[in-house]
Amino acid sequence: MTHENDDVNHHATDGVNRDATDGVDGGANDGPGDCADDGVAEAIAGELALMDPAVRASRDLFERLLDPEFVEVGSSGRRYTYADMLAWLPDHPGSAQGGPRYEPSAITGVVLAPGLVHLTFETHFDGRRTRRSSLWRRRSGGTGWRMYYHQATPVPRGTV
Repeated sequence: MTHENDDVNHHATDGVNRDATDGVDGGANDGPGDCADDGVAEAIAGELALMDPAVRASRDLFERLLDPEFVEVGSSGRRYTYADMLAWLPDHPGSAQGGPRYEPSAITGVVLAPGLVHLTFETHFDGRRTRRSSLWRRRSGGTGWRMYYHQATPVPRGTV
């Protein structure tokens, strides 16, 4: 799977979500700034890794990319926690090496606060198109960037 860098946009804003930033490590760059330092590139790399069948098939690799407080609202409306995702991992769609793969497009990242990045993008998977939104945060303690929240919304056929 190839990913065009032209489909990746980096933006910074002054918006702050105080609840989501509790315990967040702002690092050396404590404000919106250079794309290389603000976490957008790292969040995008993590998001793309989570779509890789090799990562999806490895509990260890998957765990490193999910925040222990992770929550997902799936396309069905069901809520999933960190424990739910790890338990579901062996059967998770996109985990099979020879099976369908997630094809992301139009990934955009926005810095909401130091240590907190919001990504939006679309995926095509097994004939279905889905709009997605993820929050990635970097907490103190050197654990790196991890997905804190994810939501998937199916796009009805014929919708632009």
